[in-house]
Amino acid sequence: MLAAILVMAIGAVLLGAALGYAAVRFKVAGDPLVEKIDAILPQTQCGQCGYPGCKPYAEAVAKGEAEINCCPPGGEEGIRKLADLLGREFKPLSGEHGIEKPKSVAFIDEQICIGCTLCIQACPVDAIVGAAKQMHTIVAAQCTGCELCLPPCPVNCILMIPLPETIDTWKWKYPVIAIKAHHA
Repeated sequence: MLAAILVMAIGAVLLGAALGYAAVRFKVAGDPLVEKIDAILPQTQCGQCGYPGCKPYAEAVAKGEAEINCCPPGGEEGIRKLADLLGREFKPLSGEHGIEKPKSVAFIDEQICIGCTLCIQACPVDAIVGAAKQMHTIVAAQCTGCELCLPPCPVNCILMIPLPETIDTWKWKYPVIAIKAHHA
């Protein structure tokens, strides 16, 4: 019995050491440029840019396959940051991808909700909780405001509520670059 336990323990240690070595030796390094671009993007995972999420869009921008002005949630501020990072010229937001809107979160009118779960299936960040034939609710801290839950709702019980301007959500009305240029 003791010999079996000892053999299993030695086997586990050897296997663990081999896996640890393999994890370090064969580590797949991500592209640092993609990571920087992805950090600038708003992480709404809305798909308005034509890509299924922010990371695939960041990869396409890094490869030069996508323009920097395709992200409505990122707005002009995001486009300016991408242009600065990549050394490209600023371009206004592409109209074919949508318009810049204030940051919002979804709200479900629980009196109208029929519990169809279509909004839950559409949410890319799992910000909607509920069960079939039960009311659903939004976890506001998780909601990115992507609006992907709106089209599938058969009873239109989901509203987008703009976030109030607070210290955390306030932004400069004018780009810092323009202010510096004005004072120069």
